[in-house]
Amino acid sequence: MMRKMGIQQAEIDATEVIIKTHDKDIIISNPQVSKVNVMGQETFQIVGNVSERALSSEPEISEEDIKTVAEQAGVSEEAAKKAILKHKGDLASAILELKGE
Repeated sequence: MMRKMGIQQAEIDATEVIIKTHDKDIIISNPQVSKVNVMGQETFQIVGNVSERALSSEPEISEEDIKTVAEQAGVSEEAAKKAILKHKGDLASAILELKGE
């Protein structure tokens, strides 16, 4: 009956579903995921255990990144870290700013 109406449904063997928003991630663990195709339009139905994770406003910066920027720009590690944070993790932009370019 559903095929006559142009509806196809398939189960997807997913282990986790993550929906990313601008300020948080919505994590669905142990999901049951169904993909429904209605005349070429695909939709997904997800059922599972929902949790949320707030996103940090600061990017994660490794010590290696800080050392690289400090060496390339000829500045202290503290100045390098501040520039990396200012440029939201973009190392090249941080180096260029610190070098005055």
